[in-house]
Amino acid sequence: MKDKTILKTGIIGTVIAVICCFTPFLVVVLGGVGLSAWLGWLDYVLLPALAICVLIMAYGFYRVWRRTGGTQEKTI
Repeated sequence: MKDKTILKTGIIGTVIAVICCFTPFLVVVLGGVGLSAWLGWLDYVLLPALAICVLIMAYGFYRVWRRTGGTQEKTI
């Protein structure tokens, strides 16, 4: 994969996981469609997903940094 693709995937995944973890977005949505029984196990899924997405994002930043040789040039 390209470095920028890895980085974008990590950033998008992190933003989605943060929205679902730290806001009542899923509580409102799942409660509205009658699936509020699923709310009990959301933390078991969302927190590891957040951690994985942050690791993907960090790996993407590392690959971009390594490709540029650690310089401050604009790469994104």
